[in-house]
Amino acid sequence: MTKAMSTTATTGHKTNKIHPQKFAMWLAIGSICMMFAGFTSAVIVRQAQGNWINLNISPYFYVSTAVIIASSVTMWLTVRSFKNRNMRLHNAMVVVTMVLGLLFALFQYIGFEQMLGHTFWNNNVSIQFIIVIVLVHVLHVLGGIVALMIMFIRTFNRKVKRYSVTGLELIATYWHFVDILWIYLLLFFLYIR
Repeated sequence: MTKAMSTTATTGHKTNKIHPQKFAMWLAIGSICMMFAGFTSAVIVRQAQGNWINLNISPYFYVSTAVIIASSVTMWLTVRSFKNRNMRLHNAMVVVTMVLGLLFALFQYIGFEQMLGHTFWNNNVSIQFIIVIVLVHVLHVLGGIVALMIMFIRTFNRKVKRYSVTGLELIATYWHFVDILWIYLLLFFLYIR
């Protein structure tokens, strides 16, 4: 024990290790980024070959972008207020973030329904590429909504005695990633239309 104490005393600094769950989250985010980069690159390459259907960008996409950016701000306030032990603000921001997340999902649904609903469905490969991207994006949005619901339930469940900031930071990181991913996809859709 004395040797361990002397080693700590002589090094004089604390090691900055990343939490294993945060490390796993960043690995998952990196993998998802690579997947979407592959999808969007394939679309750009295929689009250059011709026979491509132009997309109509729904105005709901712009509304959903504003909503998810606002939800990222409220998520940041959620984590910050929790760390500052301002539980009244924390609880309010959890509710606002949850509502904004659900609105984002609703506006995304309406936007994609309008975008794909006005497209002539045939065996054109451009539609197949877009459908794959949309379906994978929908899975990530649903994952974010589930994470927000978990945060909401844990916040207002009286049986939960211990509420770790790590879990909250994981949810916040994933939600911010969904925000950035959507902005990337919106810019991509604008580019290829």
